[in-house]
Amino acid sequence: MIKKCLFPVAGYGTRFLPATKSMPKEMLTVVNKPLVQYGVEEALAAGLDEICFVTGRGKRAIIDHFDVSYELEHQIAGSNKEAYLTSVRNLIEQGKFASTRQSEMKGLGHAILTGELLVGNQPFGIILADDLCLNEGPGVISQLAEIYRRTGTSVIAIQEVGEQDVSKFGVIAGDEEEPGLYRVTDMVEKPEPEDAPSNLAIIGRYVLSPEIFDILRETPPGKDGEVQLTDALLTLAKTGKVYAYKFDGKRFDCGSVDGFVEATNHVYENIYLPEQGE
Repeated sequence: MIKKCLFPVAGYGTRFLPATKSMPKEMLTVVNKPLVQYGVEEALAAGLDEICFVTGRGKRAIIDHFDVSYELEHQIAGSNKEAYLTSVRNLIEQGKFASTRQSEMKGLGHAILTGELLVGNQPFGIILADDLCLNEGPGVISQLAEIYRRTGTSVIAIQEVGEQDVSKFGVIAGDEEEPGLYRVTDMVEKPEPEDAPSNLAIIGRYVLSPEIFDILRETPPGKDGEVQLTDALLTLAKTGKVYAYKFDGKRFDCGSVDGFVEATNHVYENIYLPEQGE
């Protein structure tokens, strides 16, 4: 069983300054819910109910969000506003929450390695809250978890991107063994278009075996002087132990202002208003 889901949430969110000067970027709201809540909902829907946060300085609001606020609940008890807390109350009841702190920003790979303390020797999911993924069927992490359960092999989410965008992502090459499912043969972190092995870009959903931790310990700093998860996954892929899956769903890059606005408009029109009966 895959029960743990790791959320690396220690980043500074500099593209959203000054809003993120005193507020975690993961707490930016898409309509009426913070980004990180969408990710936690996705994890719990997949049966990953042990939620592990790798946080940093100034990120306490994330932990507080998934805890009871006695003062607030006392103030609105019995009023029609009480219903606004239903969704997060349900998450608190369904999930188990733990956190550790990444003392230095040394890249995604370092953040994942920091989370080993919480994950232990178990397979685990990873959700990057910046990537908001929505669809009507099973969520992206559910799709990956099902492939992991079936194959016993680490699996990452991918999507096709335009040539002009490949330099923003890790990019894979692989052999398609089933429709949309590739056994990875190569990975490059943020390649120039002429160096990209394909247009299949890695997005922020993974289900990994715990052997990735030993590989990360031996992975030197790569692109931008940071420990790159992509480099560690390439080492694992050379042994034939990484799949990539072209997931079903719509992904919004909420790490960018344009993507965040697009996500907000989509959620407002397609989720929020229908729920209000409008």
